[in-house]
Amino acid sequence: MIELDGAYGEGGGQLVRLAVALAALSGKPARVFDVRARRKRPGLGHQHLAAVRAVAAACDARCENLALGSRAFAFEPRAQAAGGDYRVEVGTAGSVTLVLQAILPVLVCARRASRVTVTGGTDVREAPTWDYFDRVHLRLLARMGLRVGARALRRGYYPAGGGEVCVEIEPGQPSPPAFGETREAARVEGEAQVARLPVRIAERMREAALAALGRRPAAIGVRALDEAEAAGPGGAITLWTETEGALLGASRIAERGVRAETLGAAVGAELAADLAGGANLDVHGADQALVYLALARQRSAFTVRAVSEHARTAMWLIERFLPVRFSVEPMGALRRVRCEPA
Repeated sequence: MIELDGAYGEGGGQLVRLAVALAALSGKPARVFDVRARRKRPGLGHQHLAAVRAVAAACDARCENLALGSRAFAFEPRAQAAGGDYRVEVGTAGSVTLVLQAILPVLVCARRASRVTVTGGTDVREAPTWDYFDRVHLRLLARMGLRVGARALRRGYYPAGGGEVCVEIEPGQPSPPAFGETREAARVEGEAQVARLPVRIAERMREAALAALGRRPAAIGVRALDEAEAAGPGGAITLWTETEGALLGASRIAERGVRAETLGAAVGAELAADLAGGANLDVHGADQALVYLALARQRSAFTVRAVSEHARTAMWLIERFLPVRFSVEPMGALRRVRCEPA
Protein backbone atom coordinates (compact mmCIF):
# COMPACT_ATOMS: atom_id res chain seq x y z
CA MET A 1 0.00 0.00 0.00
CA ILE A 2 1.47 3.32 -1.10
CA GLU A 3 0.81 5.92 1.61
CA LEU A 4 0.21 9.41 0.25
CA ASP A 5 0.03 12.63 2.24
CA GLY A 6 -2.89 14.62 0.85
CA ALA A 7 -1.29 17.82 2.19
CA TYR A 8 1.79 17.42 0.01
CA GLY A 9 2.49 20.16 -2.55
CA GLU A 10 -0.70 21.84 -3.74
CA GLY A 11 -2.64 19.68 -1.28
CA GLY A 12 -5.92 19.71 -3.18
CA GLY A 13 -8.20 17.64 -5.36
CA GLN A 14 -5.63 17.15 -8.11
CA LEU A 15 -3.59 14.92 -5.80
CA VAL A 16 -6.66 12.75 -5.12
CA ARG A 17 -7.63 12.40 -8.79
CA LEU A 18 -4.13 11.65 -10.02
CA ALA A 19 -3.40 9.23 -7.16
CA VAL A 20 -6.32 6.94 -8.03
CA ALA A 21 -5.55 7.17 -11.76
CA LEU A 22 -1.94 6.13 -11.11
CA ALA A 23 -3.05 3.34 -8.80
CA ALA A 24 -5.29 2.00 -11.55
CA LEU A 25 -2.56 2.33 -14.19
CA SER A 26 0.13 0.65 -12.09
CA GLY A 27 -2.03 -1.88 -10.25
CA LYS A 28 -0.59 -0.63 -6.94
CA PRO A 29 -2.98 0.02 -4.02
CA ALA A 30 -2.83 3.45 -2.39
CA ARG A 31 -4.08 5.16 0.74
CA VAL A 32 -4.50 8.94 0.82
CA PHE A 33 -4.69 10.66 4.20
CA ASP A 34 -5.24 14.33 5.09
CA VAL A 35 -7.32 14.59 1.91
CA ARG A 36 -7.45 18.15 0.54
CA ALA A 37 -5.84 19.38 3.74
CA ARG A 38 -4.94 22.77 2.23
CA ARG A 39 -8.49 23.65 1.27
CA LYS A 40 -11.12 25.62 3.19
CA ARG A 41 -13.33 22.53 3.24
CA PRO A 42 -11.01 19.54 3.62
CA GLY A 43 -12.04 16.03 2.65
CA LEU A 44 -13.67 14.59 -0.45
CA GLY A 45 -16.19 16.85 -2.19
CA HIS A 46 -18.81 15.76 -4.70
CA GLN A 47 -16.50 16.20 -7.69
CA HIS A 48 -13.61 14.28 -6.10
CA LEU A 49 -15.91 11.49 -4.98
CA ALA A 50 -17.32 11.21 -8.51
CA ALA A 51 -13.81 11.01 -10.00
CA VAL A 52 -12.63 8.33 -7.57
CA ARG A 53 -15.77 6.26 -8.11
CA ALA A 54 -15.41 6.54 -11.88
CA VAL A 55 -11.83 5.27 -11.80
CA ALA A 56 -12.84 2.55 -9.32
CA ALA A 57 -15.57 1.34 -11.68
CA ALA A 58 -13.07 1.19 -14.55
CA CYS A 59 -10.55 -1.00 -12.69
CA ASP A 60 -12.89 -2.88 -10.30
CA ALA A 61 -11.20 -1.26 -7.30
CA ARG A 62 -11.94 -2.10 -3.70
CA CYS A 63 -12.36 1.15 -1.75
CA GLU A 64 -12.45 1.89 1.95
CA ASN A 65 -13.94 4.96 3.62
CA LEU A 66 -15.05 6.44 0.31
CA ALA A 67 -17.69 8.98 1.36
CA LEU A 68 -18.49 12.67 1.12
CA GLY A 69 -16.21 14.62 3.46
CA SER A 70 -13.86 11.70 4.07
CA ARG A 71 -10.39 12.81 5.17
CA ALA A 72 -8.71 9.50 4.31
CA PHE A 73 -9.50 6.61 1.99
CA ALA A 74 -7.92 3.50 0.48
CA PHE A 75 -8.05 2.46 -3.16
CA GLU A 76 -7.07 -1.05 -4.33
CA PRO A 77 -7.36 -1.78 -8.08
CA ARG A 78 -8.18 -5.40 -8.90
CA ALA A 79 -8.05 -5.44 -12.71
CA GLN A 80 -6.83 -3.58 -15.76
CA ALA A 81 -9.51 -1.24 -17.07
CA ALA A 82 -11.76 -3.17 -19.40
CA GLY A 83 -13.29 -0.22 -21.24
CA GLY A 84 -16.92 0.07 -22.26
CA ASP A 85 -19.65 2.57 -21.38
CA TYR A 86 -19.49 4.67 -18.21
CA ARG A 87 -21.77 7.33 -16.80
CA VAL A 88 -20.55 9.72 -14.10
CA GLU A 89 -22.95 12.07 -12.34
CA VAL A 90 -21.21 14.67 -10.21
CA GLY A 91 -24.53 15.81 -8.76
CA THR A 92 -23.45 19.46 -8.45
CA ALA A 93 -21.65 22.03 -10.60
CA GLY A 94 -18.40 20.16 -9.91
CA SER A 95 -16.12 20.23 -12.94
CA VAL A 96 -16.63 17.56 -15.59
CA THR A 97 -13.22 18.37 -17.08
CA LEU A 98 -11.48 17.54 -13.80
CA VAL A 99 -13.37 14.25 -13.55
CA LEU A 100 -12.23 13.46 -17.08
CA GLN A 101 -8.62 14.24 -16.16
CA ALA A 102 -8.80 11.36 -13.67
CA ILE A 103 -10.39 8.70 -15.86
CA LEU A 104 -8.97 9.46 -19.32
CA PRO A 105 -5.42 8.14 -18.70
CA VAL A 106 -6.92 4.95 -17.30
CA LEU A 107 -9.22 4.37 -20.27
CA VAL A 108 -6.45 5.16 -22.75
CA CYS A 109 -4.81 2.00 -21.38
CA ALA A 110 -8.02 -0.06 -21.31
CA ARG A 111 -8.49 -3.34 -23.19
CA ARG A 112 -11.17 -1.91 -25.51
CA ALA A 113 -12.74 1.38 -26.54
CA SER A 114 -14.74 3.42 -24.03
CA ARG A 115 -17.46 6.02 -23.95
CA VAL A 116 -17.86 8.24 -20.89
CA THR A 117 -20.83 10.51 -20.22
CA VAL A 118 -20.35 13.03 -17.41
CA THR A 119 -22.92 15.44 -15.95
CA GLY A 120 -21.99 18.46 -13.85
CA GLY A 121 -20.34 21.82 -14.51
CA THR A 122 -18.68 22.27 -17.89
CA ASP A 123 -17.35 25.77 -17.18
CA VAL A 124 -16.58 26.43 -13.53
CA ARG A 125 -13.91 28.25 -11.53
CA GLU A 126 -10.56 26.61 -10.78
CA ALA A 127 -10.94 24.12 -13.62
CA PRO A 128 -10.31 24.07 -17.39
CA THR A 129 -13.28 25.29 -19.40
CA TRP A 130 -14.90 22.84 -21.76
CA ASP A 131 -13.44 24.73 -24.74
CA TYR A 132 -9.94 24.47 -23.24
CA PHE A 133 -10.40 20.71 -22.76
CA ASP A 134 -11.71 20.31 -26.30
CA ARG A 135 -9.43 22.71 -28.16
CA VAL A 136 -6.17 22.37 -26.22
CA HIS A 137 -6.03 19.21 -24.10
CA LEU A 138 -7.49 16.89 -26.74
CA ARG A 139 -5.18 18.36 -29.38
CA LEU A 140 -2.23 17.56 -27.12
CA LEU A 141 -3.42 13.96 -26.82
CA ALA A 142 -3.76 13.82 -30.61
CA ARG A 143 -0.14 14.98 -30.93
CA MET A 144 0.77 12.04 -28.74
CA GLY A 145 -0.99 9.62 -31.07
CA LEU A 146 -4.13 9.14 -28.96
CA ARG A 147 -7.63 9.14 -30.40
CA VAL A 148 -10.11 10.86 -28.09
CA GLY A 149 -13.25 12.62 -29.33
CA ALA A 150 -15.62 14.77 -27.29
CA ARG A 151 -18.79 16.79 -27.54
CA ALA A 152 -20.72 18.94 -25.12
CA LEU A 153 -24.41 18.04 -25.11
CA ARG A 154 -25.28 20.87 -22.75
CA ARG A 155 -23.27 23.51 -20.88
CA GLY A 156 -23.57 23.80 -17.11
CA TYR A 157 -22.37 26.57 -14.78
CA TYR A 158 -22.02 27.26 -11.07
CA PRO A 159 -24.04 26.77 -8.89
CA ALA A 160 -26.68 24.66 -10.67
CA GLY A 161 -24.50 22.50 -12.92
CA GLY A 162 -26.68 20.46 -15.23
CA GLY A 163 -24.13 20.24 -18.05
CA GLU A 164 -23.53 17.01 -19.92
CA VAL A 165 -20.62 15.86 -22.07
CA CYS A 166 -19.73 12.68 -23.93
CA VAL A 167 -16.17 11.49 -24.57
CA GLU A 168 -15.08 8.52 -26.70
CA ILE A 169 -11.65 6.97 -26.14
CA GLU A 170 -9.70 4.52 -28.29
CA PRO A 171 -6.98 2.59 -26.41
CA GLY A 172 -3.47 3.44 -27.46
CA GLN A 173 0.15 3.87 -26.43
CA PRO A 174 1.05 7.56 -26.11
CA SER A 175 4.24 8.80 -27.71
CA PRO A 176 6.12 11.97 -26.75
CA PRO A 177 4.82 15.04 -28.58
CA ALA A 178 7.25 16.54 -31.07
CA PHE A 179 7.68 20.30 -30.86
CA GLY A 180 9.56 21.96 -33.71
CA GLU A 181 11.96 24.84 -33.31
CA THR A 182 10.25 27.13 -35.80
CA ARG A 183 8.42 30.16 -34.46
CA GLU A 184 5.98 30.93 -37.21
CA ALA A 185 3.44 33.68 -36.61
CA ALA A 186 0.78 32.21 -34.35
CA ARG A 187 -2.87 32.87 -35.17
CA VAL A 188 -4.93 33.01 -31.99
CA GLU A 189 -8.43 31.57 -32.05
CA GLY A 190 -11.07 31.64 -29.36
CA GLU A 191 -14.63 32.00 -28.26
CA ALA A 192 -16.42 34.13 -25.70
CA GLN A 193 -19.79 32.64 -24.85
CA VAL A 194 -22.69 33.42 -22.55
CA ALA A 195 -25.92 31.66 -21.68
CA ARG A 196 -29.02 33.54 -20.51
CA LEU A 197 -26.92 36.69 -20.10
CA PRO A 198 -26.64 39.77 -22.35
CA VAL A 199 -24.46 38.96 -25.35
CA ARG A 200 -22.70 42.28 -24.76
CA ILE A 201 -20.85 40.58 -21.86
CA ALA A 202 -19.23 38.15 -24.29
CA GLU A 203 -18.42 40.98 -26.69
CA ARG A 204 -16.70 42.94 -23.92
CA MET A 205 -14.62 39.89 -22.96
CA ARG A 206 -13.58 39.48 -26.58
CA GLU A 207 -12.66 43.15 -27.05
CA ALA A 208 -10.50 43.15 -23.91
CA ALA A 209 -8.77 39.94 -24.97
CA LEU A 210 -7.98 41.35 -28.41
CA ALA A 211 -6.55 44.50 -26.85
CA ALA A 212 -4.29 42.43 -24.57
CA LEU A 213 -3.04 40.37 -27.52
CA GLY A 214 -1.90 43.53 -29.28
CA ARG A 215 -1.17 43.15 -32.97
CA ARG A 216 -1.18 39.37 -33.02
CA PRO A 217 -3.56 37.93 -35.64
CA ALA A 218 -6.66 36.67 -33.84
CA ALA A 219 -10.17 35.47 -34.54
CA ILE A 220 -12.32 35.33 -31.40
CA GLY A 221 -15.95 34.42 -31.89
CA VAL A 222 -18.91 35.47 -29.77
CA ARG A 223 -21.69 33.02 -29.02
CA ALA A 224 -24.98 33.27 -27.15
CA LEU A 225 -26.22 29.83 -26.08
CA ASP A 226 -29.94 29.15 -26.05
CA GLU A 227 -31.91 27.22 -23.42
CA ALA A 228 -31.34 23.90 -25.18
CA GLU A 229 -27.56 24.44 -25.18
CA ALA A 230 -27.10 25.47 -21.55
CA ALA A 231 -28.73 24.46 -18.27
CA GLY A 232 -28.52 27.89 -16.66
CA PRO A 233 -26.90 31.34 -16.79
CA GLY A 234 -23.16 31.68 -17.13
CA GLY A 235 -20.32 32.29 -19.53
CA ALA A 236 -16.64 31.89 -20.30
CA ILE A 237 -13.86 32.95 -22.63
CA THR A 238 -11.20 30.61 -23.97
CA LEU A 239 -8.29 31.32 -26.32
CA TRP A 240 -6.00 28.82 -28.01
CA THR A 241 -3.27 28.61 -30.62
CA GLU A 242 -1.33 25.78 -32.23
CA THR A 243 1.84 25.84 -34.30
CA GLU A 244 4.60 23.33 -35.00
CA GLY A 245 6.39 24.54 -31.89
CA ALA A 246 3.57 25.30 -29.48
CA LEU A 247 0.14 24.31 -28.21
CA LEU A 248 -1.19 26.99 -25.89
CA GLY A 249 -4.47 28.00 -24.29
CA ALA A 250 -5.97 30.22 -21.60
CA SER A 251 -9.46 30.61 -20.16
CA ARG A 252 -11.59 32.42 -17.60
CA ILE A 253 -15.12 31.95 -16.26
CA ALA A 254 -17.69 34.75 -16.08
CA GLU A 255 -18.15 35.66 -12.40
CA ARG A 256 -20.62 37.81 -10.56
CA GLY A 257 -18.88 41.01 -9.48
CA VAL A 258 -15.96 40.65 -11.91
CA ARG A 259 -16.04 42.91 -14.98
CA ALA A 260 -16.03 41.25 -18.39
CA GLU A 261 -13.07 43.43 -19.39
CA THR A 262 -11.01 42.09 -16.48
CA LEU A 263 -11.60 38.49 -17.56
CA GLY A 264 -10.87 39.12 -21.22
CA ALA A 265 -7.71 41.09 -20.48
CA ALA A 266 -6.40 38.34 -18.18
CA VAL A 267 -6.89 35.65 -20.82
CA GLY A 268 -5.28 37.71 -23.56
CA ALA A 269 -2.31 38.69 -21.38
CA GLU A 270 -1.72 35.10 -20.27
CA LEU A 271 -1.62 33.76 -23.81
CA ALA A 272 0.48 36.70 -25.04
CA ALA A 273 3.08 35.98 -22.34
CA ASP A 274 3.34 32.32 -23.38
CA LEU A 275 3.70 33.32 -27.04
CA ALA A 276 6.30 35.97 -26.29
CA GLY A 277 8.37 33.54 -24.25
CA GLY A 278 8.29 30.82 -26.91
CA ALA A 279 6.87 28.12 -24.61
CA ASN A 280 5.79 24.76 -26.04
CA LEU A 281 2.92 24.37 -23.55
CA ASP A 282 1.01 26.73 -21.29
CA VAL A 283 1.23 26.27 -17.51
CA HIS A 284 -1.98 24.23 -17.25
CA GLY A 285 -1.27 22.14 -20.33
CA ALA A 286 2.14 21.24 -18.91
CA ASP A 287 0.52 19.96 -15.72
CA GLN A 288 -1.96 17.81 -17.67
CA ALA A 289 0.67 16.36 -20.04
CA LEU A 290 2.86 14.76 -17.38
CA VAL A 291 0.97 11.50 -16.81
CA TYR A 292 0.82 10.81 -20.55
CA LEU A 293 4.55 11.46 -20.93
CA ALA A 294 5.14 8.95 -18.14
CA LEU A 295 2.95 6.38 -19.89
CA ALA A 296 4.99 6.83 -23.07
CA ARG A 297 8.06 5.70 -21.10
CA GLN A 298 10.42 7.34 -23.56
CA ARG A 299 12.65 10.36 -23.23
CA SER A 300 10.68 13.53 -23.78
CA ALA A 301 10.92 17.23 -23.01
CA PHE A 302 8.98 20.47 -23.37
CA THR A 303 9.31 24.09 -22.33
CA VAL A 304 6.90 26.10 -20.21
CA ARG A 305 6.89 29.62 -18.84
CA ALA A 306 6.54 28.46 -15.23
CA VAL A 307 6.25 25.11 -13.45
CA SER A 308 3.19 25.26 -11.22
CA GLU A 309 2.78 23.67 -7.80
CA HIS A 310 0.21 21.40 -9.45
CA ALA A 311 2.87 20.18 -11.88
CA ARG A 312 5.46 19.61 -9.16
CA THR A 313 2.91 17.65 -7.14
CA ALA A 314 2.08 15.58 -10.23
CA MET A 315 5.77 14.78 -10.81
CA TRP A 316 6.14 13.62 -7.20
CA LEU A 317 3.06 11.42 -7.46
CA ILE A 318 3.92 9.89 -10.83
CA GLU A 319 7.40 8.93 -9.65
CA ARG A 320 5.83 7.04 -6.74
CA PHE A 321 3.89 4.76 -9.10
CA LEU A 322 5.64 4.58 -12.48
CA PRO A 323 9.29 3.94 -13.46
CA VAL A 324 10.08 7.44 -14.71
CA ARG A 325 11.99 10.47 -13.44
CA PHE A 326 11.28 14.14 -14.06
CA SER A 327 13.68 17.05 -13.98
CA VAL A 328 13.25 20.81 -14.35
CA GLU A 329 16.01 23.13 -15.54
CA PRO A 330 16.08 26.85 -16.40
CA MET A 331 16.26 27.77 -20.07
CA GLY A 332 16.42 31.55 -20.25
CA ALA A 333 13.01 32.88 -19.28
CA LEU A 334 11.51 29.40 -19.67
CA ARG A 335 11.76 26.08 -17.84
CA ARG A 336 12.55 22.83 -19.62
CA VAL A 337 10.79 19.80 -18.17
CA ARG A 338 12.27 16.40 -18.96
CA CYS A 339 10.78 12.95 -18.48
CA GLU A 340 13.04 9.89 -18.67
CA PRO A 341 12.56 6.19 -17.92
CA ALA A 342 14.02 5.33 -14.53
